[in-house]
Amino acid sequence: MKVILEQDVERLGKQGDVVEVSRGYARNYLLPRGLAKEATAGSLKEVKQRRRAEAAKRARAEQEARALAEKLSGQTVTIMARAGEGGRLFGSVTNQDIASAINKQLRVAVDKRRIEIKEPLKSLGDHNLTIRLFPDITAELIIRLVSE
Repeated sequence: MKVILEQDVERLGKQGDVVEVSRGYARNYLLPRGLAKEATAGSLKEVKQRRRAEAAKRARAEQEARALAEKLSGQTVTIMARAGEGGRLFGSVTNQDIASAINKQLRVAVDKRRIEIKEPLKSLGDHNLTIRLFPDITAELIIRLVSE
């Protein structure tokens, strides 16, 4: 019997997959628990349409990420920080500080979890960092730390 999974089912498939299972397994376990629904012609058409919509949405998001990466790459963002002797900061600059500085200076909203810092920023000067906008799209950015 063919069914369409409504939720991820361990060792069977992910949500939206069309799988072949025994009638008893479908009738006694999957269907009563709402984990799957019977694969009729209409529901199969619906799944195809949903996949097409998801693919279009993903393509649109990827295109937006490419445009954003082009805009951000090579830009320099300046952050004021308190520093002691020798240009050493009191504390360090966090991803949240960087995200808010990018938002203020470049007028671009960047999620702080997407910012990748190789080592903590604890000294004045220029630092390179990467922003991962999409699984295979990144933007290289320069952060300039200056003393207050």
